[in-house]
Amino acid sequence: MGHQATGTRVLKSWDEKDFTEADGRKLTSSAISYSYTGDIEGDGVQQYVMFYRSEESTTFVGLEQIVGRVGGRSGSFALQHTGELTGEAAEVTWSVVPGSGTGELAGLTGTGGFTAMHEEAGNATYRLDYTVE
Repeated sequence: MGHQATGTRVLKSWDEKDFTEADGRKLTSSAISYSYTGDIEGDGVQQYVMFYRSEESTTFVGLEQIVGRVGGRSGSFALQHTGELTGEAAEVTWSVVPGSGTGELAGLTGTGGFTAMHEEAGNATYRLDYTVE
């Protein structure tokens, strides 16, 4: 039977660096950390690679490792992120990386995401639809 985890992710740090630029477009890499509350409790560390078409139009991909609890189960797991940043918000979908769950989260699978509005400074309400085999 599936479960749904919801709660809040709060931005702790964001370190973004340009690594190439051509014709007004650029690629950057970002090291980011979040704290999670709600059905997911813990801390996440992630890396994004971002392609900026402009300051208001960005496509990004990344991986995040979360250490903590999901639905009362302890362990760690990784999420693969895909997203688009527009002038108003970042829309992100994510999925659990197969085989990444440890401890009581071994066998975790799932998908979900979040929308981070610019005025919320990177904070967002998340959703993860998941099962633990």
